[in-house]
Amino acid sequence: MIVGIDLGTTNSLIAYYTEDGAKIIPNRLGKNLTPSVVSVDEEGQIYVGETAKEREILYPGSSASVFKRDMGSNKKFHLGKKHFVENGIEYEKDFEFSAQELSALVLKALKEDAEHYLGVPVEEAVISVPAYFNEERRRATKLAGEMAGFKVERIISEPTAAAVAYGLYEKDKDEKFLVFDLGGGTLDVSILEMIGDILEVHSVSGDNFLGGEDFTDILVDMFFEEHPEFDRQLLDDKTICHIKKKAEECKRGMDDNEKNIMHCVIDGESVDFEVNERKYEIKCAKLFDRIKVPLKQSINDAGIKISDLDKVVLIGGATKMNMIRRFVAKIFKKIPDCSINPDEAVALGAAIQGAMKERNKAVKELILTDVCPFTLGTEVTIDREDGSKEGGHYHPIIERNTVIPASRTDRFYTSYDNQKKLCVDVLQGESRFAKNNLYLGEITVNVPPDKAGREGIDVTYTYDINSLLEVQVRVLSTGEVKKQVFKNQSVDMTDEEIKKRFEEISFLKIHPRDQEENRLLIFKGERLYEESLGIERILIESHLREFESALDSRNDSLIKEARKKFMKFLLKYEAKDEEVWKK
Repeated sequence: MIVGIDLGTTNSLIAYYTEDGAKIIPNRLGKNLTPSVVSVDEEGQIYVGETAKEREILYPGSSASVFKRDMGSNKKFHLGKKHFVENGIEYEKDFEFSAQELSALVLKALKEDAEHYLGVPVEEAVISVPAYFNEERRRATKLAGEMAGFKVERIISEPTAAAVAYGLYEKDKDEKFLVFDLGGGTLDVSILEMIGDILEVHSVSGDNFLGGEDFTDILVDMFFEEHPEFDRQLLDDKTICHIKKKAEECKRGMDDNEKNIMHCVIDGESVDFEVNERKYEIKCAKLFDRIKVPLKQSINDAGIKISDLDKVVLIGGATKMNMIRRFVAKIFKKIPDCSINPDEAVALGAAIQGAMKERNKAVKELILTDVCPFTLGTEVTIDREDGSKEGGHYHPIIERNTVIPASRTDRFYTSYDNQKKLCVDVLQGESRFAKNNLYLGEITVNVPPDKAGREGIDVTYTYDINSLLEVQVRVLSTGEVKKQVFKNQSVDMTDEEIKKRFEEISFLKIHPRDQEENRLLIFKGERLYEESLGIERILIESHLREFESALDSRNDSLIKEARKKFMKFLLKYEAKDEEVWKK
């Protein structure tokens, strides 16, 4: 079975295809959304998802989130240390992970949930990525999937996946539409056209560092502006994490209210901040300016006018914000289409793509064409007007938004007399200067020495739907051919080092699913205790101790009854707390 996965900045989902269509697979807590958060305790126990998210507020130093933004980089996340004694000698182990390794743990948890739910092994996945992810980030995502135990042959762009779900279930006529995908950490804009059973992508654009998290950060900034008595630089990570959580809750509450209140507890002091939606929207002006950039680029690259669009489809959790919907409606002069669930569309589309890949007869046949998100080219030397030569210039071979699969050939000649070698630097990006683009690798060929411009090569770039780039170089005079498929490794690791990390990740144990709900309730209770004061804190501690006592008894019936009682208390307490600060 091939599943579809939306590996998100804030939340991740997994889906599969049935005769009744694509369906989301609930996680071990029975929820569709699994927070993309990883946390490690002092015993080395790994938590993923909602439990890790609760734990992050209590122990930010041993937790990680929003790591999708660092996919493909060499950044390391330090999640604490474990002290242990072996043969009388005391050791210390660092819990250090890259973004792709943390993503692998999230994917591993999703895989376990799917196998438990479906009752069969799940071996292959179609994983979504932001349309504007470059080659490096796409490779990192594929690597994360393989570390989690998946076979990953197909990577699909998030807006394209959402469009597949939209095109399969919502389409009633041929139309040209724009998919606006604003998630927790990234923005993607794609323009597509549905013609019969053909879904064609015309252009993609985006911003890999713009999403709902940035709107939350604006609220945090506003909080500190309103309360200058608190110096952000002097507050510990735990307090900052608490303030950000309250900002996130406040932001979500703005969907139903013109104003909302952030209620925080800092150094034992209760601190309130009333947020007016209009003022908040004005503060977000720079973010809206950034959104306009990929919108304009996608329209220009598609060669259309705004009036040519039949619909604007919104996906991504951040599009639930009223001010986002108003902004989009104002630009395109039409009410955006919110008919598909913005949280689930990408995972459902990825699952449909998986069903198509395995030739599932239950899925309606849909022909999908995609585009190359970035320009692929090489470095060249140019002749200046004064007769001198200048290297370091970028020559595009396959330009961005070219329909894929695509193959293009360009011819290049030697620049100097008696030149014996020609080197093809394989680059990805949009800058006119080679050094500013992403280096993917190189191919060097020998050429017979001769006068400049006499010897040449044909360079062919072939890019397919699986984001594989094949480069072929043929020497014109000798016929020698060199060919290479560029599987750019997203981290500075050898094959042996990657294999070793594969094995280490596979042995890491995620917290047992049968204990997940209990740990989640404990962390939630501890978080509420720290956020409360006075009599409420005493009340929470009393319920916490009662539940912990039941867990210590190891009596299943007693634990079940105590869990039900504690859960009811937490729900009632959180609902009461939320109502107080909306008044």
